[in-house]
Amino acid sequence: MTLRVTWVQPEDLVGHELRQASEDGRDADALAARWTEAGGPPAPRTAGASGTPRPDLRPLAEELLDALTSLPSPLSAHEPTDLPAIRALTATSDPPERLPTTSKDTALLHRLHAAWLGRAAGCLLGKPVEKLPLPALRALARAAGNWPLTTWFTARGVPPELLAAHPWNRRSAATSLAENIDGMPEDDDLNYPLLNLLLLQRYGRDFTTADVARLWLDELPAGRTFTAERVAYRNLLDGVEPPLTALRRNPFREWIGAQIRADVHGWTHPGDPSAAAAQAHRDAVLTHTGNGVYGAMFVAATLAAAAGGTADVHQSLAAGLGVVPPRSRLARAVRLGIGAARTTADFDTVVDRLHAELGGYHWVHAVPNAALLAAALTHAEGDFSRSVCAAVSGGWDTDSNGATAGSVAGLLAGHPDRLPERWTDPLKNRLATSVPSFDGIGFDTLAELTHTEAVRP
Repeated sequence: MTLRVTWVQPEDLVGHELRQASEDGRDADALAARWTEAGGPPAPRTAGASGTPRPDLRPLAEELLDALTSLPSPLSAHEPTDLPAIRALTATSDPPERLPTTSKDTALLHRLHAAWLGRAAGCLLGKPVEKLPLPALRALARAAGNWPLTTWFTARGVPPELLAAHPWNRRSAATSLAENIDGMPEDDDLNYPLLNLLLLQRYGRDFTTADVARLWLDELPAGRTFTAERVAYRNLLDGVEPPLTALRRNPFREWIGAQIRADVHGWTHPGDPSAAAAQAHRDAVLTHTGNGVYGAMFVAATLAAAAGGTADVHQSLAAGLGVVPPRSRLARAVRLGIGAARTTADFDTVVDRLHAELGGYHWVHAVPNAALLAAALTHAEGDFSRSVCAAVSGGWDTDSNGATAGSVAGLLAGHPDRLPERWTDPLKNRLATSVPSFDGIGFDTLAELTHTEAVRP
């Protein structure tokens, strides 16, 4: 019997690397022809393996993956990964001296509490429809009388034939529909903020990328990693050191994984987007390059601006965009999302435009998801419910976008009591996780722990 381990077996990665090559302009036609002639499959719609296992293709797959990675990209000058090169393109100077914060800064504590709750609620809203195509998401919500989206998804009142045609995410349906939510279930969008809280507690603000790797090997179960994170984890076990862990046979290096790890970096640098982005960069390069790193920096800087307590949503997004190379695909996509949201009253029309222009990317890629996130936050004007609902209603990586939108909007709300109870009450101040020592923890406690790191000298 052949064991299939998704996201790491070479024969399952070549199709994704060929797609990545076409996106960043590498001339891979000759290598693609060899793969096709050998019977190699194209990239599946979803991230993992598909079809019949083909271990016979593994030697060729390993050869092609290495050859594809070595091909030059014409976009490299505009999409560097090294932080000094990024800063040279953004004119971002070294991080300024940290803004003064103290343990008595209760306003920041309340903002962080709201951010944790917002991240959880937005994630939970998106969980049952993750991986569903946009028409299916809309059909399920409309059938329940919940469109435009204003509250949790439910199976109540939805015709059985529609449920059969568009089944909920099988891992999440039992814990994320309105009728069965009982606290916040485990999700990688919450596991990574917990890990980064541990990272700061253990190594401090001057942690290195190698420290992130050590923490993962100590505290993160391999089975709780996906796409680029699982590839990097495998590379670590193979003796590959960062930042090569992000490059070796990793076709997911520009996907959304680093972006969902960025919140704590922003939360703990209130009012200092540049420093937040630099900290997110050290985390992101363990697993990602280029636009995958920019997604993390963009979110961290946006959150840092919002955490400062004086920026509105538009100023926060501008701060996030300011740390990203302006000619990169992610920056162009974010500008597209913001511009469409500012000029179009109907958000479904905004979403349709983004899907038309960016739908060629995989649904977990950082570029389209950053555009949708920026559009949702812009269109919602900082309102919490509208922010999370818009982010999730746009499809693609629904739980990740809902989580980040909820984090930003929670900070802007400024206090957990300002979040509608329909979003916070079902969470029951309880988070499930496989990250050691955190299972069952309350969001109020997490806010206090995060606050400690934010005010640490």
